[in-house]
Amino acid sequence: MKQKTHRGAAKRFKLTGSGRYKRKRAYLRHGMRKRNQDVKRHLRQKTLVSKADKNSVDLMLANH
Repeated sequence: MKQKTHRGAAKRFKLTGSGRYKRKRAYLRHGMRKRNQDVKRHLRQKTLVSKADKNSVDLMLANH
């Protein structure tokens, strides 16, 4: 049976040309008044999924 794509994961991760996944950073949902503007600016930038989590994202996106 074919595996379906996890729709929540499909909205959160994008595959790069080199085969890694881009993701949004955490800690940007609430408690913003206490955070420094430099920290908030850094958290807005995208980053890559770690190698340890890549297999999990592969399974959710059915890219294996």
